[in-house]
Amino acid sequence: MAKDYYGILGVSKNATDQEIKRAYRKLARELHPDVNPSEDAQLKFGEVTSAYEVLSDPQKRKIVDLGGDPLDTGAGAGGRDPFSGFGGLGDIMDAFFGAAAGGARGRGPRSRVQPGSDALLRLKLTLEECATGINKQITVDTAILCDVCRGAGTANGGSVVTCDTCGGQGEVQSVQRSFLGQVVTARPCPTCRGYGEVISDPCQQCSGDGRVRARRDVTAKIPPGVGDGMRIRLSGQGEVGPGGGPAGDLYVEVDEAPHEDFERQGNDLHCRIRVPVTTAALGATIPMDTLVDGETEVEIEPGTQPNTELVMPGLGMPRLRSSGRVDGRGDLHVHIDVVVPTKLDDEQTELLREFATLRGEEAPTLGGNGHKPGGLFSKLRAKSR
Repeated sequence: MAKDYYGILGVSKNATDQEIKRAYRKLARELHPDVNPSEDAQLKFGEVTSAYEVLSDPQKRKIVDLGGDPLDTGAGAGGRDPFSGFGGLGDIMDAFFGAAAGGARGRGPRSRVQPGSDALLRLKLTLEECATGINKQITVDTAILCDVCRGAGTANGGSVVTCDTCGGQGEVQSVQRSFLGQVVTARPCPTCRGYGEVISDPCQQCSGDGRVRARRDVTAKIPPGVGDGMRIRLSGQGEVGPGGGPAGDLYVEVDEAPHEDFERQGNDLHCRIRVPVTTAALGATIPMDTLVDGETEVEIEPGTQPNTELVMPGLGMPRLRSSGRVDGRGDLHVHIDVVVPTKLDDEQTELLREFATLRGEEAPTLGGNGHKPGGLFSKLRAKSR
């Protein structure tokens, strides 16, 4: 079912172009996000802008008057246009035969009110900020609504008049001769830039554009669990469009800084602890600072070997779902590095030798991969004698 674009703007079906324009400007001033930041107002502002874009276009308005919806890309009353991929049969005839097919068909003036562009900026965050989430205030250089004309583009007492060059069509036509005959082409009007109207007395602050460049502060709510390269969408925080059109979105891309002690792998964290060989042999309880959970204790079991990995569940990064909510946390992996002393004094050396004698470890033996002394290599040596 087609939308009631006239009802959205609150005008009758017989309303003139000026009445439609006045109704839109009145509603736009009331519903613009810079004036009314509520979500309901933003939705209504988008509907009002779409309705104005449709009714200010003669061809689209004609479709509405016939009971159709020009913004509906689906099949119409008679099914989908088989030439829709080429811009329509009329466009093909115009392009190839020009005046012979009835002349170049004008597309009408384009709306002065256009949606704003999206913006993207990178935000550097520490690993702690990515883990806990943070409300980060950022400064953006963007286009905002002109506070003098409120997007209208006119100075006090100024008005918008029909362009004399194109007669309000937004384009001018030229005729060229070719081997196919006369070809009529259309291009945007150089005077009104395709709008079909000009501002007699433009706003001095925005020069009739309805927006100005400015720096403003925006608070980005960063959820826990974000990672490097992820983007947070701030709806309606991008650039305001020409003519005070709806603002685009601002995307904040996370730039995660490396951490001195912890390495992130997905939702898990990894770190390394260096322990003396005596601690690895005897065992100990070692205090350790985690990323965000404060101090915890790591149990080193007696006889811990180099490169042993201890897993501490639930002390990793929050798991951020696509819905934006956090569902549990990853694990913390602690890797044990056993440090062998490199400098020993005479007393320490003698004590280690006594220890080796007590354990029968005066000389190294081949014991890897389950081999026992006197195994394969001993047999080979004996065989060669």
